[in-house]
Amino acid sequence: MPSLILTDNQRGALLMTASMAGFAVEDVFVKAAARTMPLGQVLLVIGLIGVVTFASMARSRGEALVPPAFLSPPMLIRCGFEVTGRLFYGLAITLTALSTTSAILQATPLVVVAGAALVFGERVGWQRWLAVLVGFVGVMVILRPGADFAALSLLAVVGLLGFAGRDLATRAAPKGLSNRQLGTLGFAMLAVAGAILLAVSGGAVLPDGQGLALLAGGAVFGMLGYHALTFAMRTGEVGAVTPFRYTRLIFAMILATVLFGERPDALTWIGAALVVGSGIFTLTRRR
Repeated sequence: MPSLILTDNQRGALLMTASMAGFAVEDVFVKAAARTMPLGQVLLVIGLIGVVTFASMARSRGEALVPPAFLSPPMLIRCGFEVTGRLFYGLAITLTALSTTSAILQATPLVVVAGAALVFGERVGWQRWLAVLVGFVGVMVILRPGADFAALSLLAVVGLLGFAGRDLATRAAPKGLSNRQLGTLGFAMLAVAGAILLAVSGGAVLPDGQGLALLAGGAVFGMLGYHALTFAMRTGEVGAVTPFRYTRLIFAMILATVLFGERPDALTWIGAALVVGSGIFTLTRRR
């Protein structure tokens, strides 16, 4: 019986899918933990766990914990966007339906494409611009401005803008930073976002056994998702691997339905389809 041999693109696609599953599960742990303790405390603790883990890994390889590149203007801008994305996305998954928030988040690559054209002067043909526009229409369908408009859904929009800004700033960041150093910085910004929110809301509590388990679960799956994402982006072609980011929405919809009893309505499904479809077209068209 011949052995199964995967191509680099296939391995990258599997790693990307695993990464999105990890992030979707992390969202579930964060949403569940925020029911018994302040969201700021949840983000702060998970962020600190990630910082200690990635910093230990970097130290074991002899890498600087705070390299000079961290203080470069692009990295400082990246940190600002990262904090914004982490903060508002955390509020969104806590205060609104997980399925809706995850659907809106899928528009992030579209914003990155538009931002790359406007900020870095990258060439974007009319077909990709049209796909970006369709994706934004999908977000508006999900938000449904008018009588059924949910203002809290705008938290997810601000979150996606933060993540898109982070990705754009990363393009201008100095080269040479390892995945472990970037992981340390990323989770440090999550901790900063949590500290800001906790300072505003207050009310930190001593978690019980279940709360500790939820915090540990969120940290573990968040770090696993980050690791898988890093390897995925270095395995195979970016244009072939990146579209599998949209599997996160599938995992999020299933988990939201099974664990939280959410039932996305027809408009949410239509908007999500527009966002995902336009995103896949935009990413594959680039090839």
